[in-house]
Amino acid sequence: MGGTLRVLAGSATGTLDPQVAYLALTKSLETPVYDTLLTYPKFSGPNAQPVIANLAEAVPTPEDGGLTYRLTLRAGLHFSDGRPVGVEDVAASFRRMFKVGSPTAGPYYSRIIGADLCLKKPETCTLQGGVVTDPATRGITFHLRRPDPEFLDHLAWIHSVILPADSPTHDTGDTPPPGTGPYRITHFDATTGMLLERNAYFQEWSRDAQPAGYADRIEITFGLDSESEVSAVESGQADWMYDNVPLDRLGEVGSRYTGQVHIYRLLLYYFAMLNVNEPPFTSLKVRQALNYAVNRHAMAIYGGGPAISAPLCQLLPEGTPGYEQFCFYTRGASPQHPAVAWEKPDMERARQLVRESGTAGAKVVLVVPSDRRSGTVAEELRGTLEALGYRASVHFISSAIHFTFVQNTNNHVQISLGGWNADYPSASSFLSTLFSCDSFHPGSDNSPNMAGFCNRDIEELMNRASDLSLTDRAAGEHAWAQVDRALMEQAPAVPLVQTRRVVLLSKRVRNVIVTLNDEILLSQLQVQ
Repeated sequence: MGGTLRVLAGSATGTLDPQVAYLALTKSLETPVYDTLLTYPKFSGPNAQPVIANLAEAVPTPEDGGLTYRLTLRAGLHFSDGRPVGVEDVAASFRRMFKVGSPTAGPYYSRIIGADLCLKKPETCTLQGGVVTDPATRGITFHLRRPDPEFLDHLAWIHSVILPADSPTHDTGDTPPPGTGPYRITHFDATTGMLLERNAYFQEWSRDAQPAGYADRIEITFGLDSESEVSAVESGQADWMYDNVPLDRLGEVGSRYTGQVHIYRLLLYYFAMLNVNEPPFTSLKVRQALNYAVNRHAMAIYGGGPAISAPLCQLLPEGTPGYEQFCFYTRGASPQHPAVAWEKPDMERARQLVRESGTAGAKVVLVVPSDRRSGTVAEELRGTLEALGYRASVHFISSAIHFTFVQNTNNHVQISLGGWNADYPSASSFLSTLFSCDSFHPGSDNSPNMAGFCNRDIEELMNRASDLSLTDRAAGEHAWAQVDRALMEQAPAVPLVQTRRVVLLSKRVRNVIVTLNDEILLSQLQVQ
């Protein structure tokens, strides 16, 4: 116990509001600050699934055919400002998700009774009849208008964190609301860094759900480039670089700092998202053409080579429930005659589709985050677009605002580079979150459906797969595989590679715990 853990991150976290933030960095830093009713275990191994009780006393058993969930709030909980946690805080927190425009309010919580009205008029959201509380028994009951086979997972997702009932009903930005975890955010500057210190009111209620932290202070510094981050950790000036080790330093850290390198697979992949509402990607033929033309082998090399990065030709990465390998867009394949895996580009077929679309010569601007890896991938993709006959250019934007910028339809982004890490292990956290109609919010910075894709037939396939999973998990997973195929036929994105995380820690760091849902557990790192 004790000491200061020093963390480096290339860019700031964006908003600190835990019900709005949707960056992996923010989630990693705020996991020991905020809590949900349920959570995934804070340990690794085969027993780290499924969800366990956190602020609730026990995981509820679905009633009424999956329409009712009854929970009891733990006694003796306090926020970091000393106020006790009550069931009205729980109810207000779920209403707040809709009022602040949480990115997952639609895809994850829309089946709660009253949520449809909250999505239409967030400012008047009550969830009347959907969230019922009883202060005398600390009871919380959720009533759904239709079953949701992943509702327990949704109660464990960070956007459903419990905040004080009087929390502002707008994005709090740089001001973090009080939480219940072992740490609290005591300082934040988007240009320099942030500080986490112990929450004096925290008393460990479940080590598996939210363990007490080891370090007294966690200092996060923003703004260093990845090369400087590597040097700082190697020399012992910092303890953990959140960002991946840059490609030109992999050999060095792999041979000289083997004991300090941690490599692990997440449900994470990178893609080029195509805005189906902005020319030329309003044309299905153009979207398919780019999928045929992209050189995924080159993308895997840019991603670090075969030990770290592998070509991906579909929207579900390997390891996800529902993953069934296929590839429509490789030489000799098509949606009607898929290949098993990607082999090589098919430029002849791609150019033919562009000619048929009549869009050759159009201007295309690729919006990418301003980091070295993205720049290399962007130049490769720009060259591919030019080879197809487009006037292509690259527009770099700060990594801190890239994700929100490309979501907002007012910015008219045609194509962007990005990555997606599963919120939890399920097909819907990729397919529904990224491509469902409920995830598309025009004019909003919180619109995870960056492609603006909405297909009612595929939406029905998603609903059918979700419903089937309630009674037959295997059949449900196969149904999600069919959704993957249906989406790839419409090609709202160009999947590129699935990658592993490579992180570097200092010699003095101990107790590195990696979980599928939380990556490295910040609170559990020990410093000598």
